[in-house]
Amino acid sequence: MSTTTATQLHSDIKNIELADGGKKRIDWANQSMNVLQIIRKEFIKKQPLKGVRIAACLHVTAETANLAICLRDGGADVVLCASNPLSTQDDVAASLVRDYGVSVFAIKGEDNDTYYSHILTAIDHRPNITMDDGADLVSILHTKRTDALENVIGGTEETTTGVIRLRAMAKEGVLRYPIVAVNDADTKHLFDNRYGTGQSTIDGIIRATNFLLAGSIFVVAGYGWCGRGLASRARGAGAQVIVTEVDPTKALEAVMDGFRVMAVTEAAKIGDVFCTVTGNKNVLAKEHFEVMKNNAIIANSGHFNVEIDIPALEKMSSSKRTTRNFVEEYTLRDGRKINLLGEGRLINLASAEGHPAAVMDMSFADQALSVEYMVNNAKILEKTVYKVPDELDKRVAKLKLESMGIKIDRLTPEQEEYLSGWSEGT
Repeated sequence: MSTTTATQLHSDIKNIELADGGKKRIDWANQSMNVLQIIRKEFIKKQPLKGVRIAACLHVTAETANLAICLRDGGADVVLCASNPLSTQDDVAASLVRDYGVSVFAIKGEDNDTYYSHILTAIDHRPNITMDDGADLVSILHTKRTDALENVIGGTEETTTGVIRLRAMAKEGVLRYPIVAVNDADTKHLFDNRYGTGQSTIDGIIRATNFLLAGSIFVVAGYGWCGRGLASRARGAGAQVIVTEVDPTKALEAVMDGFRVMAVTEAAKIGDVFCTVTGNKNVLAKEHFEVMKNNAIIANSGHFNVEIDIPALEKMSSSKRTTRNFVEEYTLRDGRKINLLGEGRLINLASAEGHPAAVMDMSFADQALSVEYMVNNAKILEKTVYKVPDELDKRVAKLKLESMGIKIDRLTPEQEEYLSGWSEGT
């Protein structure tokens, strides 16, 4: 449903009348985003983004709303669209439009055509900076909307999947502007991916199913930072956790962390709950569905819904029905049932609320500072993917500690001299 505010702000959201609830949700999240609050105050004073047009393709949540408000208060003209059809919080979108003057193009449950039309509308904003979560906006800019590239000076990318795509573009020499990989900041992937994904994925699975994890066999496909967090939280809930991996070093790490490690084909025979967090496609496929237990639960917490081979599951099934919100029960021809959660999309955002605000505080602080960095340095940067500068990363960590009332040690001059020298030995 298209809507406008009294000032005729262009947007496409579900219902502007949901704004009251969204405003409360945004305020609640803001209480736990102390680092972003500090940066917002600086931005209000300095106006480092004055006149900069930003197109942001991100999950439209209360935490993202606070990032958009911070950028707006720094002088930017922000347009926001969804980076996943199921991740939008409709009340938050309504509040951003009504209360904060941010154009939003996002509706929870929108179909693929609407999803991509919203991205195209965000590109119509003729952005100077792009902010992406999965690189869909950047991909469309480089294929269908090259006419808008002339205005873009730089961008940021939030998640692992998007960084992989962008590095592939840079390697092929087709990336047309520099992009900061916010995902690679220590204060992002060490915390957001591990603690955020770990907690919110368990939250999403439980909200969708009300399944008792204690005593179950929980299979985690992938042992990157997201997989580490998910495996840890599943074990904390009392599940017997199995990890599957293709990387021998990560598999060995999972073993050393106390998890059972085996191939997916073997885990498929004994698992009760499966969750993919790999960033790859067809991690759970036909050969796995063929041997799964009756009533197995399968979910994904990677960015795109390709990690589970849903077309194969469809072909194998004699019927399908929705048994709960975000639960589709597939009945196979031999009578076994497999329960797919959230259409195979990010379950932590499809059926839950995504990462807690306290952890997104760091990720979005990285985003805000990276946008400022890009505005100031785009002219001297090459058309490739950059890590968040170490000084910005350390600053976010320092501010987070201060906001928590935690003080740490500092090196003495003697210690600094010792670490920088080579002559003093045994």
